[in-house]
Amino acid sequence: MIKVGIVGGAGYTAGELIRILMGHPIATIEWIKSSSNAGNCISDVHTDLVGDTDMVFTDQMDFDAVDVLFLCMGHGKSKGFMENHELPDNLKVIDLSNDFRLNRDDNEFVYGLPEVNRSKVMSCRYLANPGCFATSIQLALLPLAASHLLSEIHVHAITGSTGAGQAPSATTHFSWRNSNVSAYKAFGHQHLYEMSETMQELMPAFDGPFNFVPIRGNFSRGILASVYLDCDIDEKEAITLYNKFYSTHPFVTVADQPVDLKQVVNTNKCLLHVSKYGTKLHVVSVIDNLTKGASGQAVQNMNLMFGLDESEGLRLKPVAF
Repeated sequence: MIKVGIVGGAGYTAGELIRILMGHPIATIEWIKSSSNAGNCISDVHTDLVGDTDMVFTDQMDFDAVDVLFLCMGHGKSKGFMENHELPDNLKVIDLSNDFRLNRDDNEFVYGLPEVNRSKVMSCRYLANPGCFATSIQLALLPLAASHLLSEIHVHAITGSTGAGQAPSATTHFSWRNSNVSAYKAFGHQHLYEMSETMQELMPAFDGPFNFVPIRGNFSRGILASVYLDCDIDEKEAITLYNKFYSTHPFVTVADQPVDLKQVVNTNKCLLHVSKYGTKLHVVSVIDNLTKGASGQAVQNMNLMFGLDESEGLRLKPVAF
């Protein structure tokens, strides 16, 4: 069994991670740290787990008791954690924050997008899990980047409220978010930088522009990314290219028909739909931001790091209606 420790156990990504790991046949959770909730039942915070576990949060961390450590803290906190703790040499770390995703040439954390870095993930000790928008958008672009077919990229992508984290804010309040849609961080979202690094690793000549407008949606979970760019290949060639690229990746499917969020919510799947309009190639990508966009992908990476089938514990059913 893979013994798991979780640091920062009270947020959305930690709750999703706990839910997935509780159903994983080869992993067991040894402890979950949350200083603000130490002594409280896990199910008092993550109420979907009522009846499933009697574990309690702790403020102690026994690194020798675990094989892998998931860091589910807020952005900016993981670097401090790594600097302030001496970890056993055999302990693997998977960070779900933004702290170690960039500057990959000078960074001991491997960027954990399995569809492009699977071999590196399999041999690494420290892993930086990708961002949710970054996952959805990159999966829409990887086959083009690998074939050096990128041109100026345009993306509009809408995300559910859980993408903003559990801490309440004016734009996550129900009375504001319900029946409402808004753009934010237009052309300056933090996930642009990790996406640009990946595109340039696959296609060194690509230097943008990479235009990205994120949208806040009035729903809880999921990301739909609408990605388009000028491309010389026709629709049939593009679909063949995408099918070939993802033929060995179990969680990405190129769908014949248009895709929607209900097909992927609560799963680790990414569905893509590829079409051509004049000179524009249009790719629609849908994922669950908490699963393939965060905790599910983290478990997928854990599986690879420990030599398991990458889909172990992740054969999840979508919420179809």
